[in-house]
Amino acid sequence: MAVLVCGGAGYIGSHMVAALIEKGEEVVVLDNFQKGHKKAVLGGRVYEGDIRDKVILNKIFSENSIDSVIDFAADSLVGESVLEPLKYFNNNISGTINLLEVMKDYGVKHIVFSSTAATYGEPKNIPIKEEDDTIPTNPYGESKLAVEKILKWCDKAYGIKYTALRYFNAAGAHINGKIGEDHRPETHLIPIILQVALGKREAITIFGEDYPTKDGTCIRDYIHVMDLAKAHSLALDRLRKGGDSRIYNLGNGQGFSVKEVIEVARKVTGEPIKAEIAERRKGDPAVLVASSKKIIDELGWIPEFNSIETIINTAWNWYKNHPDGYND
Repeated sequence: MAVLVCGGAGYIGSHMVAALIEKGEEVVVLDNFQKGHKKAVLGGRVYEGDIRDKVILNKIFSENSIDSVIDFAADSLVGESVLEPLKYFNNNISGTINLLEVMKDYGVKHIVFSSTAATYGEPKNIPIKEEDDTIPTNPYGESKLAVEKILKWCDKAYGIKYTALRYFNAAGAHINGKIGEDHRPETHLIPIILQVALGKREAITIFGEDYPTKDGTCIRDYIHVMDLAKAHSLALDRLRKGGDSRIYNLGNGQGFSVKEVIEVARKVTGEPIKAEIAERRKGDPAVLVASSKKIIDELGWIPEFNSIETIINTAWNWYKNHPDGYND
């Protein structure tokens, strides 16, 4: 029996594929390669196509014995989602509906869904718990929350059991250094900082220093990409053993400001890393820090790479050896 990984050539998806292969799983990958990289997929049977295309989905499900799905296929840029909401609703919601319809047709009953901390919006409580209010402040978070609700009703109607993982800021790279983070264009904080360290950029832009935080910059909870993959694997194991549907936060439970992350990167790289201040970005909450107590208690998930220095170290190892990403 095989696991279908949608978006398996993307940053998190490719690390998930690597983790599944290391575990001995049979893996099938679907990616349209608009943002993912073929070189990032270290194994498995790969199909090129879009999650919104039922022809390719039917081909995959008819040619493989799929018993479960891990869904990473989505647009995920907060700022872009504010400017292009229809794009996000079309891809992130319509795509997953398409996938669920085909799962129903083929009797596949397990899905692990890549959700986000953006479902919470501007949180009232820190750390954030799963039962806290979900009031997204951008269309990206709104699209992911909509899918969570769709999954709930699909469970009731069709018995499709799901785990939605609301994770915070994924970062770092595989310990073997073979795969890492390579977005075009790059929008994530740690890769951009490291591009400055490599001389690929002149400076890192800090979007706003007037937030109600200790140094005025946004605070985020950073989680290593392989710890994310481990959590998806544990969630999948639980579903296969008959577990019911769940929603879990994924984070380290500790927040770091933008300025703090830059300072740690200076220490790790030994480079000065110039920083410049700019206006706030629309839709950015001041603080996002997770409580992951629920998944720790229920699944025994424990982050292995939980220090910001370790996370940046693994990312730096990837970038030093792949300064041009997968175009090396």
